[in-house]
Amino acid sequence: MDRLNRPGLNWMQKAAYASPGLALAVVGVPLYVYLPKFYTDVVGAPLAILGYIVLAARILDGVLDPAVGYLSDHTRGRFGRRRPYIAAASAALALLIFLIYNPPSGFGPSAAAVWFTVCLLALAVAWTLVDVPWEALGPELTFDYHERTGLFAFRDGVMLAGVLLAVSSPVLLARLLDLPGGSDGERLKFFWFAVLYAPLVLVTCWWCVAVLRERPSEKAGVGLHPWTGLKLAARNRPFLILLISYTVAGIGANLPATLILYYVEHVLESRLAEMFLVIYIATGILFLPGWVAAARRVGKKKAWLSAMAMNTGAFIGVYFLGPGDELFYGILTFLSGIGFGATVAIPSAMQADVIDYDEMLTGRRREGQYIGIWSVMKKLSSAIGMGLALTILGRAGYVPQAEQSSSVIMMLRILYALAPALCMAVSFFIALAYPINEHMHRAILDRIVSGRTEETAWRTVPNLN
Repeated sequence: MDRLNRPGLNWMQKAAYASPGLALAVVGVPLYVYLPKFYTDVVGAPLAILGYIVLAARILDGVLDPAVGYLSDHTRGRFGRRRPYIAAASAALALLIFLIYNPPSGFGPSAAAVWFTVCLLALAVAWTLVDVPWEALGPELTFDYHERTGLFAFRDGVMLAGVLLAVSSPVLLARLLDLPGGSDGERLKFFWFAVLYAPLVLVTCWWCVAVLRERPSEKAGVGLHPWTGLKLAARNRPFLILLISYTVAGIGANLPATLILYYVEHVLESRLAEMFLVIYIATGILFLPGWVAAARRVGKKKAWLSAMAMNTGAFIGVYFLGPGDELFYGILTFLSGIGFGATVAIPSAMQADVIDYDEMLTGRRREGQYIGIWSVMKKLSSAIGMGLALTILGRAGYVPQAEQSSSVIMMLRILYALAPALCMAVSFFIALAYPINEHMHRAILDRIVSGRTEETAWRTVPNLN
């Protein structure tokens, strides 16, 4: 049975594929949100050294992503290209998560820094060996233009639920278990966090591996040099348009993500930042099925552009708020959140389509290499957004735990609302050039199945490059 007539995925298969996203989000978000403060304030690691360690882990991530993608593309065996990595590395990842959240007591500053370094760098390796093959598995599970939208919306919606759980779990655990304050309470909190969620990584990854079966691929990227593969990806114009647009949007999205605590405290003069964050993420999840239906009706590109406009248009109003405007901020957060989930999920489905276009051009299935490139750019946009936000705010004169000057307040408004809107506007106009629609994708698959050569592309598929 060819890919044009493959049966659709059932709910069990979709849930099995999406489930690792919940576990990875739950344990991953606190690594960079809660753990640095835990290691400095409780374990005793030097703050300056921790900054370099986190930076080193990010750099290692950037090197490993395309390498692991290339490796999984070239793996051949009866268990498939992706599942062996997911199954084996998830066991190591679960162990490392438990270790990094539970450092031995009695460490001095140097020992604490060494423990954090070894655990975080090893965790970065195990994480990439799970995450890149898992994400690369998605585009080959279904080739149906619309079913892909539903699959990736389900996956990314589950990941957003994991983020929501990650944000709330440490506080909920402390209250539910009535943990004491101080260092002992912090250690107990993260002990139970690891006890609950480290096994979840293993269970969800093994469930994914057990339920899903990879499509036999005679067109894997075997024999293709990594540099040659990158040059071939650079010829994929739809992919470049999608990647650049998504990266620019990612820079914009990471500005308010980094500054929300600062904005809510110093501009709104409120202590409800966590509540607003929950509203935003929960709204994004709630409206995601509606965007899937919209994409089926008007196409992925139009649905994505509409979600971007909704997400950004409502958020601009935040620039005009001030002290006491919590209600108005909550309303704008809700309205902006309506489009949030779609800005995350729909590009993933579009990415799967441009991987098909690459197969039409090269005759090879290279999901891993494309996911690796995508992952590097996603992390780069996060680093740029966070770096710009904190650096510019610092240069504007921000003083910790103090009343801020009017210039700092104005800069917060600009960085939190106007700069993201500008990035989204640029991303929007770049995305207008994206060429693949449902009819075009069907023609791409038809040409792949029929085995036509690149030189005859003009007969069935217009030249997108």
